[in-house]
Amino acid sequence: MAELRFVSLMSSNALGFCRELIEHLSERMGLSVVLCDEPWQVAEQRLYRGEAHLGVVCGLQYVLAVDRGEQPGVDVLAAPVMAGARYAGQPVYFSDVVVRSDSAARSLGDLRGAAWVYNEPTSHSGYAITRSTLASRGYGQGFFGRVSSSGAHLRSLDWLLDGRIDATAIDSTVLEHELRTRPGLASQIRVVETLGPSPIPPVVVSRALAADVRHAMRSTLLRMHVDRVGRQVLSRARIDRFVAVTDADYDPIRRMWRVADDLEPWTDGAAYAGVAR
Repeated sequence: MAELRFVSLMSSNALGFCRELIEHLSERMGLSVVLCDEPWQVAEQRLYRGEAHLGVVCGLQYVLAVDRGEQPGVDVLAAPVMAGARYAGQPVYFSDVVVRSDSAARSLGDLRGAAWVYNEPTSHSGYAITRSTLASRGYGQGFFGRVSSSGAHLRSLDWLLDGRIDATAIDSTVLEHELRTRPGLASQIRVVETLGPSPIPPVVVSRALAADVRHAMRSTLLRMHVDRVGRQVLSRARIDRFVAVTDADYDPIRRMWRVADDLEPWTDGAAYAGVAR
């Protein structure tokens, strides 16, 4: 195979890691792996159609694609275990509910009537887990005063900082990266509640690829932490290692999605119109 195409549906601040991961896979597997340079919505559909070959996707995007029966579709290869005590050595992540540091809110429950933004409606950490949590706590329709979509976690964070909205939920790995790289951010925001843990976004592979290539990819990922160069790539991204995962490991996301369907907590049901559930 002349070239494998890699898709990233993650936040833009993960692109540096994705490029290093691609380089590592190319060198260790003796293949050319390139990053799809196009809007993520287009790249995602290429992945499901077998026109792209592997990538990192949100757990919700993965389960929606599998449960819709996309063909040829994708399988999970592996998932990262983030470094840090909060991750407890497991392939999980969190959704941090953040407000500005001068906000009176101290919990998600304090945000009734607030202006809320989510990144986009196939995001588990930015969208689905908030809806599931509100539903499970019995908060009724219209909990937030105003709901809008920003299109990206980092844009949601910027809207919070400039006062356009009151609160949002950010992927914990995205937020931690920004806190490391943006001086002063920690003094401008405050986490009022942490939702999760949830199964972390996996690396997926197209079923259109030959079984031996998929096996070699998984083996390369699972051995990165014992490879000198691979360990350095992981360390820069604050990843401890990759571990094997299966479709069943993402059932908690399926369950949260169903719980959220029992109650519509947004003020406008059209906020997620057209998203398969």
